[in-house]
Amino acid sequence: MKAKPADYGKNLRVNRSAKHGRGVYATAPIPRAAKVIEYVGKLVPVKDSDGIAEKQMTRAGKSGTGHVYLFTLNKRYDIDGNVPWNKARLINHSCDPNCEAQIIQGRIWVTAKRKIAAGEELTYDYGFNMDSWQEHVCRCGTAKCLGYIVSASRRGALARVLKKKQTQDANPVMR
Repeated sequence: MKAKPADYGKNLRVNRSAKHGRGVYATAPIPRAAKVIEYVGKLVPVKDSDGIAEKQMTRAGKSGTGHVYLFTLNKRYDIDGNVPWNKARLINHSCDPNCEAQIIQGRIWVTAKRKIAAGEELTYDYGFNMDSWQEHVCRCGTAKCLGYIVSASRRGALARVLKKKQTQDANPVMR
């Protein structure tokens, strides 16, 4: 008989976070590589995602409380996690995360990259690309943070952009 994986989702609580309003915290230790929580929501065709994202951004801009909760599942579908029963949507980004998102058998799981202590906030790398980096301020506060949310694979490129911008700001061209 195959052993059933532990349900770590029941050992999570939502609380205030210095990173971004609310966050998700472990109430008990979670071992490395554990499936912590599934990212759930409405299955939406990729072709509809931009429209949904635009509506969510408009709502977020008006209220200051919401965000875009679309998560890529595969080439055809995304998951719109903007539903009350999706606690995983409140996991914040970090440039030095303790979790990662993985697609396992057609489901999106947040898994532990390392052992997570009770009381620790769960974080993962949102994996944003560079196309709108200035719109995504990062508040993770880690040593790896550049102040903006971009994927780990794009942080070198962002560092070069920021260095160039800093140089230009420090040495304005006189006309």
